Amino acid sequence: MQFVEPIRDRNKVEAIKKLLRGSNLRNYAMFCLGCNSGLRVSDLLHLVVSDVQDEKGRIRDRVQVKESKTGKTKDFPISESAAKALAEYLSTRKGAQQSEPLFLSRKGGHLTRQQARRIIADAAKSVGVRDRIGTHSLRKTLAYHVYKEQKDIALVQKLLNHSNTGVTLRYIGVTREEVDSAVLRINL
Repeated sequence: MQFVEPIRDRNKVEAIKKLLRGSNLRNYAMFCLGCNSGLRVSDLLHLVVSDVQDEKGRIRDRVQVKESKTGKTKDFPISESAAKALAEYLSTRKGAQQSEPLFLSRKGGHLTRQQARRIIADAAKSVGVRDRIGTHSLRKTLAYHVYKEQKDIALVQKLLNHSNTGVTLRYIGVTREEVDSAVLRINL
Protein backbone atom coordinates (compact mmCIF):
# COMPACT_ATOMS: atom_id res chain seq x y z
CA MET A 1 0.00 0.00 0.00
CA GLN A 2 1.36 3.41 -0.93
CA PHE A 3 1.20 6.45 1.33
CA VAL A 4 -1.49 8.95 0.31
CA GLU A 5 -2.08 12.55 1.30
CA PRO A 6 -5.14 14.43 2.53
CA ILE A 7 -6.73 16.95 0.20
CA ARG A 8 -5.50 20.08 2.00
CA ASP A 9 -7.16 22.74 -0.15
CA ARG A 10 -10.88 23.15 0.64
CA ASN A 11 -11.40 24.68 -2.80
CA LYS A 12 -10.10 21.44 -4.34
CA VAL A 13 -12.50 19.44 -2.16
CA GLU A 14 -15.38 21.60 -3.43
CA ALA A 15 -14.17 21.26 -7.03
CA ILE A 16 -14.10 17.46 -6.69
CA LYS A 17 -17.61 17.48 -5.24
CA LYS A 18 -18.85 19.62 -8.13
CA LEU A 19 -17.15 17.39 -10.70
CA LEU A 20 -18.52 14.18 -9.19
CA ARG A 21 -22.02 15.58 -8.68
CA GLY A 22 -22.15 16.46 -12.35
CA SER A 23 -21.00 13.04 -13.51
CA ASN A 24 -22.15 10.37 -11.04
CA LEU A 25 -24.30 10.81 -7.92
CA ARG A 26 -23.07 7.56 -6.37
CA ASN A 27 -19.47 8.76 -6.58
CA TYR A 28 -20.48 12.18 -5.28
CA ALA A 29 -22.27 10.68 -2.27
CA MET A 30 -19.35 8.32 -1.56
CA PHE A 31 -16.87 11.21 -1.65
CA CYS A 32 -19.03 13.47 0.55
CA LEU A 33 -19.70 10.79 3.14
CA GLY A 34 -16.07 9.64 3.07
CA CYS A 35 -14.76 13.15 3.67
CA ASN A 36 -17.23 13.78 6.48
CA SER A 37 -17.23 10.49 8.38
CA GLY A 38 -13.65 9.52 9.11
CA LEU A 39 -14.46 5.95 8.09
CA ARG A 40 -11.82 3.71 6.61
CA VAL A 41 -12.66 2.86 3.01
CA SER A 42 -13.39 -0.79 3.87
CA ASP A 43 -16.09 0.36 6.30
CA LEU A 44 -17.38 3.09 3.97
CA LEU A 45 -17.79 0.69 1.05
CA HIS A 46 -19.55 -1.94 3.16
CA LEU A 47 -22.31 0.34 4.38
CA VAL A 48 -25.82 -0.73 3.47
CA VAL A 49 -28.79 1.53 2.72
CA SER A 50 -30.25 1.11 6.23
CA ASP A 51 -27.03 2.48 7.77
CA VAL A 52 -27.83 5.94 6.39
CA GLN A 53 -31.55 5.87 5.57
CA ASP A 54 -34.48 4.88 7.76
CA GLU A 55 -37.41 2.77 6.56
CA LYS A 56 -39.38 5.93 5.70
CA GLY A 57 -36.64 7.11 3.34
CA ARG A 58 -35.20 9.82 5.61
CA ILE A 59 -31.47 10.27 5.96
CA ARG A 60 -30.41 9.42 9.49
CA ASP A 61 -28.80 12.00 11.77
CA ARG A 62 -26.13 9.54 12.91
CA VAL A 63 -24.44 6.36 11.72
CA GLN A 64 -23.12 3.63 13.96
CA VAL A 65 -20.84 0.94 12.53
CA LYS A 66 -18.41 -1.60 13.88
CA GLU A 67 -14.98 -0.86 12.41
CA SER A 68 -13.63 -3.89 10.58
CA LYS A 69 -9.99 -3.11 11.43
CA THR A 70 -10.34 -2.35 15.15
CA GLY A 71 -13.63 -3.98 16.08
CA LYS A 72 -14.55 -0.72 17.83
CA THR A 73 -17.89 0.97 17.37
CA LYS A 74 -17.74 4.22 15.43
CA ASP A 75 -20.67 6.55 15.93
CA PHE A 76 -20.72 9.77 13.94
CA PRO A 77 -23.16 12.44 12.77
CA ILE A 78 -24.01 12.80 9.10
CA SER A 79 -23.03 16.31 8.04
CA GLU A 80 -25.39 18.54 6.11
CA SER A 81 -23.39 18.20 2.87
CA ALA A 82 -23.19 14.41 3.19
CA ALA A 83 -26.92 14.18 3.99
CA LYS A 84 -27.80 16.22 0.89
CA ALA A 85 -25.52 14.11 -1.31
CA LEU A 86 -26.93 10.86 0.10
CA ALA A 87 -30.53 12.03 -0.33
CA GLU A 88 -29.89 13.05 -3.92
CA TYR A 89 -28.15 9.76 -4.69
CA LEU A 90 -30.73 7.57 -2.95
CA SER A 91 -33.55 9.35 -4.80
CA THR A 92 -32.16 7.62 -7.91
CA ARG A 93 -32.47 4.22 -6.19
CA LYS A 94 -36.20 4.11 -5.54
CA GLY A 95 -37.16 0.72 -4.22
CA ALA A 96 -33.68 -0.09 -2.93
CA GLN A 97 -33.85 -2.66 -0.15
CA GLN A 98 -32.56 -1.61 3.27
CA SER A 99 -30.03 -4.47 3.17
CA GLU A 100 -28.57 -3.54 -0.24
CA PRO A 101 -25.07 -2.09 -0.47
CA LEU A 102 -25.17 1.68 -0.23
CA PHE A 103 -22.56 2.14 -2.94
CA LEU A 104 -23.51 -0.40 -5.58
CA SER A 105 -21.12 -1.33 -8.35
CA ARG A 106 -22.46 -1.55 -11.88
CA LYS A 107 -22.17 -5.33 -11.69
CA GLY A 108 -24.03 -5.49 -8.39
CA GLY A 109 -22.59 -5.85 -4.93
CA HIS A 110 -20.42 -3.37 -3.10
CA LEU A 111 -18.19 -0.95 -4.98
CA THR A 112 -14.63 -2.26 -4.70
CA ARG A 113 -11.63 -0.49 -3.18
CA GLN A 114 -9.97 -0.42 -6.59
CA GLN A 115 -12.99 1.21 -8.22
CA ALA A 116 -13.25 3.75 -5.39
CA ARG A 117 -9.52 4.54 -5.59
CA ARG A 118 -9.73 5.15 -9.31
CA ILE A 119 -12.80 7.38 -8.93
CA ILE A 120 -11.21 9.51 -6.22
CA ALA A 121 -7.73 9.71 -7.77
CA ASP A 122 -9.10 10.58 -11.22
CA ALA A 123 -11.38 13.29 -9.83
CA ALA A 124 -8.55 14.79 -7.76
CA LYS A 125 -6.22 14.81 -10.75
CA SER A 126 -8.94 16.42 -12.90
CA VAL A 127 -9.17 19.40 -10.54
CA GLY A 128 -5.41 19.84 -10.24
CA VAL A 129 -4.53 18.00 -7.03
CA ARG A 130 -0.91 16.97 -7.48
CA ASP A 131 -0.44 14.91 -4.29
CA ARG A 132 -0.83 11.13 -4.26
CA ILE A 133 -4.55 10.63 -3.59
CA GLY A 134 -6.36 7.40 -2.84
CA THR A 135 -9.30 6.08 -0.89
CA HIS A 136 -7.59 6.70 2.45
CA SER A 137 -7.28 10.36 1.47
CA LEU A 138 -10.96 10.82 2.37
CA ARG A 139 -10.35 9.86 6.02
CA LYS A 140 -7.14 11.87 6.11
CA THR A 141 -8.88 14.91 4.59
CA LEU A 142 -11.42 15.06 7.40
CA ALA A 143 -8.71 14.65 10.03
CA TYR A 144 -6.51 17.33 8.43
CA HIS A 145 -9.31 19.90 8.23
CA VAL A 146 -10.58 19.19 11.75
CA TYR A 147 -7.02 19.76 12.99
CA LYS A 148 -6.53 22.95 10.94
CA GLU A 149 -9.82 24.40 12.20
CA GLN A 150 -9.76 23.22 15.82
CA LYS A 151 -5.98 23.04 16.50
CA ASP A 152 -6.75 20.15 18.85
CA ILE A 153 -4.64 17.09 18.07
CA ALA A 154 -6.29 15.13 20.90
CA LEU A 155 -9.66 15.62 19.21
CA VAL A 156 -8.29 14.32 15.91
CA GLN A 157 -6.59 11.43 17.70
CA LYS A 158 -9.96 10.44 19.19
CA LEU A 159 -11.71 10.86 15.83
CA LEU A 160 -9.26 8.42 14.26
CA ASN A 161 -8.93 6.05 17.24
CA HIS A 162 -5.14 6.50 17.26
CA SER A 163 -3.03 5.51 20.23
CA ASN A 164 -0.76 8.59 20.28
CA THR A 165 -0.53 12.10 18.90
CA GLY A 166 2.73 11.49 16.99
CA VAL A 167 0.98 8.92 14.82
CA THR A 168 -1.92 11.32 14.29
CA LEU A 169 0.34 14.23 13.24
CA ARG A 170 2.14 12.06 10.68
CA TYR A 171 -1.16 10.60 9.53
CA ILE A 172 -2.77 13.95 8.75
CA GLY A 173 0.30 15.18 6.92
CA VAL A 174 1.47 18.03 9.12
CA THR A 175 4.64 18.93 7.27
CA ARG A 176 8.01 20.06 8.54
CA GLU A 177 7.37 23.40 6.79
CA GLU A 178 4.17 23.91 8.82
CA VAL A 179 5.97 23.13 12.08
CA ASP A 180 8.89 25.41 11.12
CA SER A 181 6.51 28.21 10.14
CA ALA A 182 4.69 27.94 13.48
CA VAL A 183 7.98 28.15 15.38
CA LEU A 184 9.22 31.11 13.34
CA ARG A 185 5.94 33.00 13.82
CA ILE A 186 6.39 32.84 17.60
CA ASN A 187 9.84 34.46 17.36
CA LEU A 188 10.37 34.98 21.11
